[in-house]
Amino acid sequence: MAGPGGGPSRRSHTKSRKGCKTCKKRHIRCDETFPQCRNCTKHQVRCDYMDSPAALVPPESPRSPQQPNLLWTPEIDATIEQWRHTGVWPFEHLPVYPQPQWRLFPKNDLRLVHHVATISNEMFSHHTSKLTLWTDMMPKFLSIAASHPFVMHSILAFSASHLAWISQSSETRNLAFHHAGIALKGLHEGIANFTKLNSDAVLASSLLLAWQATDWRGWASLVTGTKTVIQAMQAWRHESMFAEYIAEQSPFPGNTFMNQTYSPISPETRREHSNILSDIQNSLARLQPYLSLTRHEQEGKWVEHLRNYIERLRASGAAQTAEEQFGQLYALRKWLFWVPISLLAAKHGDATVLVVLAHFYATALALEPMFPEIGAVFCANRSLGPLEEIVLLVQGYQNPSYDDRTQSVSYLIQYPNEVATSYKTRREWMRQQAGEGTPVPQTPYNLEALNMDLQNQLAQYSFGQSLSPAFAPSPLSFFPAASLPGLASGPTSPYLEVPRTSVDLTYSTSSYTSPLGSPATGPPYAVPEQPHPFSFGMPPFGYQNPSGFVTATPIWTN
Repeated sequence: MAGPGGGPSRRSHTKSRKGCKTCKKRHIRCDETFPQCRNCTKHQVRCDYMDSPAALVPPESPRSPQQPNLLWTPEIDATIEQWRHTGVWPFEHLPVYPQPQWRLFPKNDLRLVHHVATISNEMFSHHTSKLTLWTDMMPKFLSIAASHPFVMHSILAFSASHLAWISQSSETRNLAFHHAGIALKGLHEGIANFTKLNSDAVLASSLLLAWQATDWRGWASLVTGTKTVIQAMQAWRHESMFAEYIAEQSPFPGNTFMNQTYSPISPETRREHSNILSDIQNSLARLQPYLSLTRHEQEGKWVEHLRNYIERLRASGAAQTAEEQFGQLYALRKWLFWVPISLLAAKHGDATVLVVLAHFYATALALEPMFPEIGAVFCANRSLGPLEEIVLLVQGYQNPSYDDRTQSVSYLIQYPNEVATSYKTRREWMRQQAGEGTPVPQTPYNLEALNMDLQNQLAQYSFGQSLSPAFAPSPLSFFPAASLPGLASGPTSPYLEVPRTSVDLTYSTSSYTSPLGSPATGPPYAVPEQPHPFSFGMPPFGYQNPSGFVTATPIWTN
């Protein structure tokens, strides 16, 4: 079309009105990618686009393709608005001191804090925080985060990772990437300036980031760094907020987990591994009929997933390298973090639920000899404490009448109890071999090599919008599911690292913390398939249960 005077028409230009302040200051066009625009990602700076009111999704609106799904509800929105206005911490059972300046936080950040704090507050109020891997430590993390922003970003990333697992939202996973990248950069700076004053913050961030790591290199680097930090803190470990944790970890040698050499497995070792898997399967097989009889359907489905996992381990063959061991244990480790809070939130005082959780923890302990390079630090060490707590609780439930249910529960807890005893004996022997009396070197902190490794990873690896190599997608399909009879297969999300098996299309009011719902709590809900590659045929929003928690749209994971 001709312009004025017969010349060519001038191309229209759409000015960005919602771009981030950094791009506006640099006088460059912002692509408005949420939660961090590409320009800010390229220059590794925080993008304030996520803090812009125009970028926020109203709680009542459906999920946008470019917005994270934080499972807002009107009740949660009202709570956070009041919290933001008054600055008063709304969780009476969660002791956090000192507290961050909550009024200064963006609304989305408060939602992420609200999510993990709600879970932890519920566990503390019902005295079940010690039955999980992480809720008992969350008040300490939040207290440290009051004066160390990179620890807060580690918490925000942890919360977003769980919300992504619930909602199956790749946008929420990108939000976790965003916060994890900032946290890793802050951790890098904290290690470079390591002192007694910031040592708890460095340890807290290292733990949180290692718990979320989805790739081998990132996890190995962070765990090796955690051991180095613990070694450096020996002189003042009794003054640390993590004194108990440091005491548990200190006797073990500082394995770097980078050994990729392997030696052939002897026939005798293979038989031992086969016996371990058979013992786990036998105990799970004894548990399943009882769950059916007592109508614990959701728990029964998780036990079935665990049985399928053990069968897959048997079919996959022994992992030769530490990296292969990481791949085979990854799904179990994710379950250990998320399944207990799901089941405890639904039925915190149910002895049968405790027996089911005991089998998850016992599986981690029992499998440790099959994964000698990483089994203890990746799964088993953190599982021993919750398992011992559960055994004590279940044994305390035994009443004088010794009725049928008490007999059944007492019988079903025997295998997890035996595994815990065996693991403690084996661990004490390992501690003696490591030499607990050996003095710990104090000069220097030996953190220079760790920080250089983190720096090299930041410079060398790139995973889309993630600034952190520790948050790369992990290939979890360590063997083809289709090759095993009776096991379904399906798509796997590269962001959510959740291998798909089947979809449970029912709403659940019993749990807001899991993508697996219970068919006993709601009528079937037919959901048409969605074109989005990460939707997995899910409804667009979650369900709110009477307690104010958000029930995830149920989906089976493996």
